[in-house]
Amino acid sequence: MTITQLSYVLAVAENQNFTKAAEKCFVTQPTLSMQIQKLEDQLDIKIFDRSKKPIELTEIGSKIVTQAKNIVNESNRIQDIVDQQKGYIGGEFRLGIIPTVMPTLLPMFLKNFTNKYPKVKLKIEELTTEEIITRINDGHLDAAIAATPLENEMIKEQVLYYEPFVAYIPKDHRLSKHEKLNIEDLDIDDMLLLEDGHCFRDGVINLCKTLKSQSDEKFQLESGSIETLLKLSNEGLGMTLLPYLHTLDVNDNDKSNLHQFNDPSPAREVSLIFHKSGLKMQIIEALKQTISDIVRGSIVFHNVEIISPLSK
Repeated sequence: MTITQLSYVLAVAENQNFTKAAEKCFVTQPTLSMQIQKLEDQLDIKIFDRSKKPIELTEIGSKIVTQAKNIVNESNRIQDIVDQQKGYIGGEFRLGIIPTVMPTLLPMFLKNFTNKYPKVKLKIEELTTEEIITRINDGHLDAAIAATPLENEMIKEQVLYYEPFVAYIPKDHRLSKHEKLNIEDLDIDDMLLLEDGHCFRDGVINLCKTLKSQSDEKFQLESGSIETLLKLSNEGLGMTLLPYLHTLDVNDNDKSNLHQFNDPSPAREVSLIFHKSGLKMQIIEALKQTISDIVRGSIVFHNVEIISPLSK
């Protein structure tokens, strides 16, 4: 039994197809199939039910895959230990970022990080929190930036910053004359929300405590883009809430529509998250330090109340 064979098994289990798995492993399909067959013969069991389309794991195969993930992860740790001992910060690093953080935070730190650590090859994907958790647990992401806490025992969280919520209120809105807001002023019925699947949406709903009956509403509108919410708000279709860093990009003509909250300001916790096995910690620490140093000067709020991204 070899690490390579176990890696091939994991690839087939994920892709449910020998050809696709071989492509992901950069080997020919006959080579991958032969190695898996050799492992099955050695163990005298069948890992995959090849009669099913797509291919499925057998009962014993599922147990083997669970253990194989642990073994492959631990084997990767050996190179990680060597890199840390040498003080080497480099290699491929797969980073996921949630959509409401990506457009504001990434431009702030990416150039600085790549200049400081030129040997690190960042592969960055925009993913929902649910996708991030799945990919971290499956070993397909080294780390991610997401709203926390997540309350997932397999994932560690290191807080990067606390980002206050800011209200964007059009001039004809019932709250437009308020210089500052209280949480109690908010009404979910006149709030423009991000579509389902965005953790910032869940945070806003939690802030408003509960979704009230919408039977008297003329419409219910959700969008996948904060920029779209701003445009709709300007059309008088409702107010919305923004993460603070998004307010820095609001054009000068619309800045008067921004309203802060009285202390403590509602805020979200944004963290660097990674698997509890803690691989590539030297890169994770470098990334955390770079982001923290840059954001520290951009967010000046201190008295905040953290709103959970988890639906209540």
